[in-house]
Amino acid sequence: MSDRPFFPLYLDLSDKDILFIGGGTIAARRINVLHPFADRITVVAPEADRSIFKLTESGDVSWIMREFEEEDLEDRDIVFAVTNDKELNALIAEKCRRKGIPVNVSSDRELCDFYFPGIVKQGNTVIGVSASGEDHKKARRVRERIEGVLTEEGI
Repeated sequence: MSDRPFFPLYLDLSDKDILFIGGGTIAARRINVLHPFADRITVVAPEADRSIFKLTESGDVSWIMREFEEEDLEDRDIVFAVTNDKELNALIAEKCRRKGIPVNVSSDRELCDFYFPGIVKQGNTVIGVSASGEDHKKARRVRERIEGVLTEEGI
C-alpha cells in the first residue's frame, strides 16, 4: 500500500452489483449509507443486523442467509469484507484481487483498495470525508461539522 492518501472519486453505483460479506453493525452502517446510491446490494451472512433485515423486507437489499462461498464473488463490481473474522476478510481480499474486484476490508486498512468515507448528503450535494483509514473519530467530527455548516447555510 502506498503512503499517499487515496483520491476521492465519485462513481455512479446505480447499476453496480455490490456485495457485503458479513451482516453485523459495520455492514449495516455502511449499507444504510450506500443504499440510496446503489440499486443492487447483496449481503451474504448467516445472520444480519436488524436494519439490514428491514432493508431486505422493503426489497432494497438482498440477503443470502449462509456463510460466504467463493462463487458469491462472480459478476460482482465491488465487495465489502465486513465479517468478524480477520482471516476470512483477508482471504476474501485475496480472491477479489485475483478477480480484479475492488474490495474494502473493515478489519485491515492495508487490504483495502478503497476507503468508505463519511458521507454528507443534502439534496444533490454529496461530500465524502476520509482520514485515510487511520482516524475514524476525526473523520466523523469533520463530517459532523460539515453537516452543521450546510444546515446553517440552508444548503
